[in-house]
Amino acid sequence: MSFLDIPDIFIGSIDDGHTFVILNRRIRDADRLLTEAGFHPREHLGRRLYLLPPGTTQDVHERAGTAMYGLLAHTHDLVDLSWTTRWSPDQPDGEPELHFEFGDGTVSVTASITTARSLLEQHGFVLTADGASYRPRDGLDERGLLGAVSAAEAHAYTHGLSARVRLGIPTPADIPASARRRPSAVTGPRTTPSTPRRTR
Repeated sequence: MSFLDIPDIFIGSIDDGHTFVILNRRIRDADRLLTEAGFHPREHLGRRLYLLPPGTTQDVHERAGTAMYGLLAHTHDLVDLSWTTRWSPDQPDGEPELHFEFGDGTVSVTASITTARSLLEQHGFVLTADGASYRPRDGLDERGLLGAVSAAEAHAYTHGLSARVRLGIPTPADIPASARRRPSAVTGPRTTPSTPRRTR
């Protein structure tokens, strides 16, 4: 199973600047909510994807926020690791203090300031042998890796630190195939919201 398959809703950014949403279960009104926010539906390797083309950070932030607010009425099992939607009027543009990079079944993290390094250590990340980056503790599966990154990234924002998560997806065509059976429809009958267990 890919980490993209774990939550009901996964939001991420592609290296080329697209924002994408993957639905791993049927959610009422999802198609309408996402398309009204400017996302384009697409079938890809057993997945129903929604893609938002690159745009200004503020515009993408507002469009994605509108859609996510509506989707959260149906489930709190949502993971948002998109760097394209991170915008704040109080935070200047520039290089983020934390860089997370998914690849080869693990995650590497670089931190540019002491506060960011301390935060990573609080979340169980350990310094690599060369001292240049951090990695998650041993023994984590995809769900554990996703949880560790989501928790550290969310914690960073509460402390005013910026973070960027690269998922190792260069273009929309590189999004991996679904390991789950694709939802038969995204606008079916009303579903009962799951017990809140939002990862981010």
